[in-house]
Amino acid sequence: MLYVVAWPLLAGADDTALRRLRAQYHPKEADLIGPHFTLVFGAKTDREADLRTALDGVRRRPFWFMIDRIARHDLYLFAEPSDGAAELTELYETLNAAPAGEPFEPHITLGVFGTAPDAEKVARIVERQHLPIRGRVEELALLRRSGDRLDTLVTVPLSR
Repeated sequence: MLYVVAWPLLAGADDTALRRLRAQYHPKEADLIGPHFTLVFGAKTDREADLRTALDGVRRRPFWFMIDRIARHDLYLFAEPSDGAAELTELYETLNAAPAGEPFEPHITLGVFGTAPDAEKVARIVERQHLPIRGRVEELALLRRSGDRLDTLVTVPLSR
């Protein structure tokens, strides 16, 4: 499967906090990939050439974002940006010829929980202790996942 992600550049303490949260509450993925915004999720490998072309055509400068809310969707816990959300959504729309049925909501997945009350409890703690988080997106990457392996196929700087 193929993925396109936007890598957030974060201050040291914020990066450490997000990595620790993911390690604690999303351990299977945290070992594979650090904090990121997913722009293309689980595309078939035959789309690689199209995604490379789309990435090559991205004309966007780096941009700032601010995560100022933690959201719970079912059993998932997400860090959602307000500032920068429009830019991430624009990139998503550029890279997905036929967007999925659900509207895109930019986020960094922090965890998966066994129950909704557990997710809600952690959400309140994270909001009090770690928000707001500010960062910058300066590059995108095309990734290929094969089982427990994740390879970077191409990295595209946002500086054009």
